[in-house]
Order: sequence, then structure tokens, then C-alpha cells
Amino acid sequence: MFAYYLNLAIRSFRRNRVLTLLMVLAIALGIGASMTTLTVFHVLSGDPIPQKSDRLFYVQMDPAAMRGFTPGDDPETQMTRFDAEALLRDGRADRQVMMSGGGLAVEPSTPGLTPFTIESRYTSADFFPMFEAPFAHGRPWTAAEDEARARVVVIAKELNDRLFGGEDSVGRTIRLNQTDYRIVGVLDRWRMAPRFYDMTQRSYGTEEQVFLPFTTSREFDYGSSGNMNCWGDTSADPDGAQALNAPCAWVQYWIELDDPARADDYRAYLANYSDQQRASGRFERPTNVRLSDVMTWLDYNQVIPGDVRLQMWLAFGFLLVCLVNTVGLLLAKFLRRGSEIGVRRALGASRRSIFLQCLVEAATIGLAGGVLGLGFAMLGLWAVRKQPTNYAEFVQLDPAMLLTTFALALVASLLAGLLPAWRAMQVPPALQLKSL
Repeated sequence: MFAYYLNLAIRSFRRNRVLTLLMVLAIALGIGASMTTLTVFHVLSGDPIPQKSDRLFYVQMDPAAMRGFTPGDDPETQMTRFDAEALLRDGRADRQVMMSGGGLAVEPSTPGLTPFTIESRYTSADFFPMFEAPFAHGRPWTAAEDEARARVVVIAKELNDRLFGGEDSVGRTIRLNQTDYRIVGVLDRWRMAPRFYDMTQRSYGTEEQVFLPFTTSREFDYGSSGNMNCWGDTSADPDGAQALNAPCAWVQYWIELDDPARADDYRAYLANYSDQQRASGRFERPTNVRLSDVMTWLDYNQVIPGDVRLQMWLAFGFLLVCLVNTVGLLLAKFLRRGSEIGVRRALGASRRSIFLQCLVEAATIGLAGGVLGLGFAMLGLWAVRKQPTNYAEFVQLDPAMLLTTFALALVASLLAGLLPAWRAMQVPPALQLKSL
């Protein structure tokens, strides 16, 4: 029966080409606008590391002074260098990473290249296995090299291509801020969307070009980028706000647990550590510790821009308007065929058959609108990628969104066809036969 209803629908399209085109265009415009904004929302709200996002936790505690304290406040979003190094030494998690971002000057040895600056990350050895950074050549540095403040670096593929023409540069030297470093690894292309491991900088964009041990960065007093919150005087120490005992929070700290159920034990360890620091006089505020897995941390930082949510709801509102117009057009189309429907009823077709026939016709229009709407959506996403936003390059139509496009078009057209189909099946055959 479906093939028969589909044949009737195609015949109907040929008889009413203009009306059919208007309905297809209405659905396509609504689907195109909705899928453009929905795809942007899908990309920005996605899990950046789904295979282990429930096992990675961001650590927070509150080491600040009592001045400005309000009960119920959130803890500091970053940690002091002292606390991060203390937790790293304890090593209570399966993996633990302390880090901060920065910028370094590259002095190329390649003829024709002038010095330039790059984004860098100062971190500890577990960074690469924790965040599953892929290596094209070489390896990450070791914990022993962390302790030795070794002059070693891992560089990104983009920088390797720029400096060494894409060759395996492991073992070669790169000069950063007038200091020579030995390259131990070259990362393959790697994109985190969003770049959740450091939310103090832009959430979307390319990863850093150089990674070096945090301990080495402190030996050379490299400055950090991102937010820093200080609650005391830092002028007495030559290292300033980045000194070991400085009352400043500027370090990000992540842990990995092999079992998410162990989070409660680690949280208890943090509370005990906080109590000890308060007893020693370092901490003043009540114990306030927090562990946030990846998705919780992203929600906390509200990584999805508010205008993206607004655009998505406006687009779905536009789709609703398009569907209302489609309902009116379908209603007019079906009721104009009252005599045809009356003949079919008189020959034995049930109301259910008429209803299904009309729904198949509406669904066919919806699928045609979905195909055209997919083209509009791809055009809309191309326009989004041309915008000067840091997430633009990540906006792509993946297979899930491709299937969603046709599913949304089909469901929308079926909903639009319910009322017209119900009205069509109510057509009394006797009255229609008398008018023939």
C-alpha cells in the first residue's frame, strides 16, 4: 500500500507543481535555519573527550584570605603553585597534571625565517597520556625530567612543519626565549573542542605549539597567560605573583581516576589537606573543595555563548512559522481534491486509508524539503565558518546531524500533515458524488 500511496503523491505533485514547490521551500527554509543553529549548538555542547570524560576531574579548593568572604561562595577556579606542587608530589590519583599557559619567542635556525612568538603550555609529564595527545614522532618527557628541570620540549605538528619541513625533528634543538631546548616529541594534529583543560583563555581554537616542563618554566621565570587572582602582597618575593609561596591562584590542576567512584575518596583527601593547611595558618576560609568532571566543568564555565542559544530558539521559532504555513497549504491542497477523495471512499477506501495516503504525501514533501534544507544548512554553516569567532572552524555537519536533518524534516512534515489529513478523511463521499 505504501508504494500505491507514494505513486498517488507523485501524481498529485505533478498536478500542483507550484503549490508543492511552495511547501517544499517553506520546510526547507525552516530546516536549513534550524539545522544551522542546532549544529553550532551540537558542536559547542559536545563532549570533547567522551571516552574518559567521567574519569577526568578538575580540582578546586579555597586558599584565599577571609577578606571578601561570603559563605556559600564557589572555591577559587585555579590553584596556588604551592598547593598544586604539594598535590602533585602526593600523587593520590592515577594521573595528575599541573599547568599554565604562556607565550614564548621562537628563534628559527632556518634561513629566511624571522623570530616569532607562539602559545606555549607549561605542564607536567602526565599531560599527554591524560588528555590522549597523539604523537607523530617521539614521546612525552618523563617525571624524572620534570624533577630535573630538563630543557626538553614537545612541539606541535604545525610548528614542526614550519621549522623543519615536516621531518622527524626528535633530538634536534629549538631555541626559545634565548635558550636551547631538545625536542623529545612531535604531536600529530590535535584539536580539543572546547579546549577544556584551560578555561582561563579562549575556549575554542588551536592547541599550543610548544609544551615544556612546568618546573623548567619556573627556572627561567617564564610569564603565564590567563587569569590570576591574588589576595596578598607579592612584592617582597623576587618571583612576584608566580613565586612558590605567593598568595595567588593561577595554576590549573587535573586528575585522572581509573574508577569515577574513587572521586569521593579523593574529595576527602582534598578536605583533609585543606584542614591541615588551615591549621598551619596558610588557609583562612572554611574547607571548600570541589571535583568536577569534564562535562560538569564545561557547564560551570558556560562555554556555550548566550547568543548561540538565542539563535537556536529563534531558528526553531522560524521553523514553526514555516510549518504553520505548510499546514495551510496542505489543507488547501487536500480539500481541493474532495471529489477524488469522495470517489475513493465510495469505492471502498476507509477513512484510515485516506488519512495514511495524505500523511505519505506530507512525508514525501517533508523529505524533499529535507534534501533542499540540507543544502541551506550547509550554506549556513559555511557562512558561520567565515565569521571571526574562535569556534568557527569546528562547525561541521557530522553524520549524526545529517541524519537529524532528515528526521526533523520528516517529523515536521508529518506533524504539519496531521490536521489536513484528518480534515480530508472527514470528507462525506455522498455530497462529493452528487457534485460530479
